[in-house]
Amino acid sequence: MGSPEDTSNFVNAVIHEASFDKISSYIDQAKADKDAEIIVGGNHDKSKGYFIEPTVILAKDAKYTTMCTELFGPVITIYVYDDAKWKDSLKLVDETSEYALTGAIFSGDRYIIDYACNALENAAGNFYINDKPTGAVVGQQPFGGARGSGTNDKAGSVWNLLRWVSNRTIKETFVPPTDYKYPFLEQ
Repeated sequence: MGSPEDTSNFVNAVIHEASFDKISSYIDQAKADKDAEIIVGGNHDKSKGYFIEPTVILAKDAKYTTMCTELFGPVITIYVYDDAKWKDSLKLVDETSEYALTGAIFSGDRYIIDYACNALENAAGNFYINDKPTGAVVGQQPFGGARGSGTNDKAGSVWNLLRWVSNRTIKETFVPPTDYKYPFLEQ
């Protein structure tokens, strides 16, 4: 962790003090809450830059605040679900947050992959199967969130073009009708 000028650093500071304050407040709250446990990291320091240590929060409640909040920083919250209730867990994932930026599932079972893709249809603007849910490269992979995470307009692809144009449909008839009457109306 350190300056981006040193390319051996994997993590650098968050973008500004307001972000630092927001993210560090969630970390501090998790340290104090009985429904959460910091299992990796949890430190932060703004004495020289806005540095937040990569942090993993283990939530005991699937609707713990950091499970429902979109944090743009080196913090991830995990919730361990009961294997036997995996279908219920998919419903929980779909209903837990107003946000829907990115999501991923990991499975070697095609039935489960198909089921999860359908169950989580609206849970992520970008959805990954058996791949990490980060690093969409604009120009190679369209990227855009859904729900509270954006308009799902996929920057980096032709789908985004529709956001910036006003579609107009034109129909031209080259052999115009000479009579407007329908034969069945003549009676």
